[in-house]
Amino acid sequence: MADQFREVMTVREASHYLGVSKETLYKYLLEDRVPAFRLGNRWRFKKAVLDRWMEAQSAQPRHATNAKKSAARRS
Repeated sequence: MADQFREVMTVREASHYLGVSKETLYKYLLEDRVPAFRLGNRWRFKKAVLDRWMEAQSAQPRHATNAKKSAARRS
């Protein structure tokens, strides 16, 4: 099957690729939680970078992610 996602994706394409809503992806962008870059005034996402980011996220122990969230809430 041919790869249906382009190397550089828009917010709509990246949200579909990641399986999150556009609103959630914008929230992640504002929180600097997902790798992206600006092209003019539009956000763009490189598929290879997203793939590496997802791999790194999935390699983190779940409790480490929860500990970071708990620490952020206490601040």
